[in-house]
Amino acid sequence: MTDPRTQASDGTGRNPIISLVLPCLLIGHFLWNLLTPAHEYAMRSEQRLTMTLDFLLLAGLFGLRRSMPAALFWIALIAGIGLFALRMTSDAGWWTGHLVYSIPPR
Repeated sequence: MTDPRTQASDGTGRNPIISLVLPCLLIGHFLWNLLTPAHEYAMRSEQRLTMTLDFLLLAGLFGLRRSMPAALFWIALIAGIGLFALRMTSDAGWWTGHLVYSIPPR
């Protein structure tokens, strides 16, 4: 007799919510870093952690590419690459990940 577990199709165990939340998270994080000014530098460990998480989200985006709409994938891919591009804009951008850095008045 055949085992019923081996007859399941490839996509039955996947949750479609993850393939929608992950790109939305990348896009939202990019928009937040683009539109909100940073007010303090992050610690070195926090900087590395956020860069690592951004990279892992980008890698997960490629893993879930077939289960999400193509337009959402491409927008999230541009946002993920944009997160790393924001870090290359200036020294403050490297540490904060934001486009603008300003010290608020007291």
